[in-house]
Amino acid sequence: MKIVITSVFVDDQDKALAFYTNTLGFELRQDVPMGEFRWLTVGSPEQPEGPELLLEPDAHPAAKAYKAALVEDGIPCASFGVEDCRAEYERLAAAGVRFTQEPVEMGGTTMAVLDDTCGNLIQIASR
Repeated sequence: MKIVITSVFVDDQDKALAFYTNTLGFELRQDVPMGEFRWLTVGSPEQPEGPELLLEPDAHPAAKAYKAALVEDGIPCASFGVEDCRAEYERLAAAGVRFTQEPVEMGGTTMAVLDDTCGNLIQIASR
């Protein structure tokens, strides 16, 4: 068994695609029209055959409540591995990304938390 697709709920698929590709550096994998929304996935250029992240619309009321509760409690909905968390923090902060937690070291892992502009907190981490 392996992870093929996981998702984050987003409030605007176009805005999410721009942020996850142009700002974070992921690449578009799938963009399939599905009525009002799209099956829209991105993935890491470092893992061409790796898992995809579905930028899933938060149209369902439970998704909105879930996102709001996580953000209110400061809990990231996803975590992305980076080579150097502090360097990635500097790069993204210089690009205008808002962080809710600056890099902090915990047990040999350095992590920071950013706002993805689509209603989620995302953790970046390096070991």
